[in-house]
Amino acid sequence: MEERLDLIRIEALSALEPVDDEKSLENWQVKYLGRSSQLMEIFKALGTLSKEEKPIVGRTANQVKVALEAASGEKENLINQRRIDQVLEGEKIDVTLPGRRTISGSIHPTTQTLREIYRVFGDMGFQIYRSREVETDEFNFQLLNFPPHHPARDMQDTFFITSKQDRGDDPLLLRTHTSPGQIHAMLEHTKKYPGDSPPIRIILPGMCYRYEQITSRSEIQFNQVEGLAVGKGITFGDLKGTLSNFARRMFGQEAKTRFRASHFPFTEPSAEMDVGCFLCGGDGCSVCKGAGWLEILGCGMVHPTVLENGGFDPEVYSGFAFGMGPERITMMRHHIEDIRYFWANDLRFLDQF
Repeated sequence: MEERLDLIRIEALSALEPVDDEKSLENWQVKYLGRSSQLMEIFKALGTLSKEEKPIVGRTANQVKVALEAASGEKENLINQRRIDQVLEGEKIDVTLPGRRTISGSIHPTTQTLREIYRVFGDMGFQIYRSREVETDEFNFQLLNFPPHHPARDMQDTFFITSKQDRGDDPLLLRTHTSPGQIHAMLEHTKKYPGDSPPIRIILPGMCYRYEQITSRSEIQFNQVEGLAVGKGITFGDLKGTLSNFARRMFGQEAKTRFRASHFPFTEPSAEMDVGCFLCGGDGCSVCKGAGWLEILGCGMVHPTVLENGGFDPEVYSGFAFGMGPERITMMRHHIEDIRYFWANDLRFLDQF
């Protein structure tokens, strides 16, 4: 049995010498170290040997097995190293070639428009006021002159939030507009300055949410910039002057504006402001639908009820408010026909800005 083991070792090592690839090595391992190999047959036959032969044959068989496994490992390392050398030989790096251009990000087109709006109103003395996105029905609707079950609520499909406790007519929701920030700002201001309050001039940017069908012209989330000015003696003329000045700074000194009567529950009187189409110069195009004008915002004088809810006496104070959509302005300025591009994270679109 010992002589047979010695012959197996010699034969196996001899057969291993010409092996030079992984497949051949795998075949060799199956033949000489696999379950059906002669060496494994000897291990299986140990139980039939006498007590004197068993330890001698078993020790010799283990020595042969260790020797073959060691030789197999060395051959495997040699094959792997040879393969690595071949790869390195065939994939040389030319250090004289120019490097690949690093792709860097850029500012999102909506953020660019928002920053420009901040700059324009900042130059006119307006400060930025941030308000929360999760609101109560009271601040999002009721204090803005939308009482419960008011038909004007149908203008804004709302994402309501389920809460553990029953809040009755004051559920939690994702704000449908930035107008609730007006109430927060006015209440903070009148609390800080009780009695004779100084004027307020703020813009309120932020994300809004509406439960709408997503189309090329509408999204379930969008940015909005609210504006609010409250003080003594503020008139509709101040509103028109401020927004006309904004249009000229934003769209060029030759920009034309016009105001059309409209209706919003939280302003009275209310209006929508159009700017002369800056793409066709007022001649009519597909963007302005041949009218020569583009609607960019809604505005109006703050309703006396809203002033009172914000802590101001409407007999003493007056104010104006407006709201605009940066995405809409960006779409008009760059002739973008689908609002979904802003949220698709498509680099082919974003790299253009």
